[in-house]
Amino acid sequence: MSVYTIKLVSKREIAENTMAFMFEKPDGFNFKAGQFGEFTLINPQETDAEGNTRAFSLTQPPSAKDLMVTTRMRDTAFKRVLKNLPLGSELQLDAPHGSFTLHNKKETPAVFLTGGIGITPVRSIVIQAARDKLPHELFLFYSNHRPEDTAFLDELKSLERENSHYHFIPTMTDISKSKEAWQGEIGYINKKMLSKFIKDLAKPIYYISGPAAMVSAMHHMLNEAGIDDDTIRMEEFSGY
Repeated sequence: MSVYTIKLVSKREIAENTMAFMFEKPDGFNFKAGQFGEFTLINPQETDAEGNTRAFSLTQPPSAKDLMVTTRMRDTAFKRVLKNLPLGSELQLDAPHGSFTLHNKKETPAVFLTGGIGITPVRSIVIQAARDKLPHELFLFYSNHRPEDTAFLDELKSLERENSHYHFIPTMTDISKSKEAWQGEIGYINKKMLSKFIKDLAKPIYYISGPAAMVSAMHHMLNEAGIDDDTIRMEEFSGY
């Protein structure tokens, strides 16, 4: 782990109330898909009790030329400053951190149970798996309220065309409030939904990422289904 100075090169809204920020990748910076970094504002115009540093997953795969972070835009001093930073502004990056990375055992499937902004480390993993042509069977269950709230929805769907081992299962929990047509799964991720797509629930390694309540609910659901904690990996996103 090292500390780098990085430069903001672009920013855009990718879903309702969700933005992606692109930074120049420092020379010699390496990380594994699924890891995160600690980003610190330098001399921000405002601050609050939450401070000037946030942990963000590195949303781009390691093979990309830039670094990306993706976040829900809460009304905090950090997020306000970040949103309004001029392009070319510098931040400090302490990275890489974390072990939420794809296992090596190629014959063991990976099942991602993801909610909301918890998609950020998983996007990196599944894109890198496609680029590296990994043989792992990958199942991505991705829960959001509505399509409008869902970051990277079209991109993650199109990735199925690049990787025949990758299966994308988005589900909407509040589709009645959407203005978009929806043909996919509805409701919360549960054992019945998993069994619809996975023949043997005991075989995969499970990766849970999302808000703390969602992570806890998925963990409990897997335990109730007889899944041992040895095959469950978790990453909580607090406060976004």
